[in-house]
Amino acid sequence: MADNDPKTPQDLSDFADNLLKKLQEKFQVLSDQLTQRMEEMGSNIDELQKDVSDLMTQAGIENTEDIVH
Repeated sequence: MADNDPKTPQDLSDFADNLLKKLQEKFQVLSDQLTQRMEEMGSNIDELQKDVSDLMTQAGIENTEDIVH
């Protein structure tokens, strides 16, 4: 057995708790990153829709709201 292998039930419990805590922290970081990227994408989509609408208005296309949305 390796030196860090749990040898008692308490060691096993502590090991499992520590492992779960580390996993939770990693998933939280990933979740935060994903949320941030989704918010950025939402902002980019909003800007793109506005730009397309502006271009359609400049081109003289009617009912730009119906086409863009």
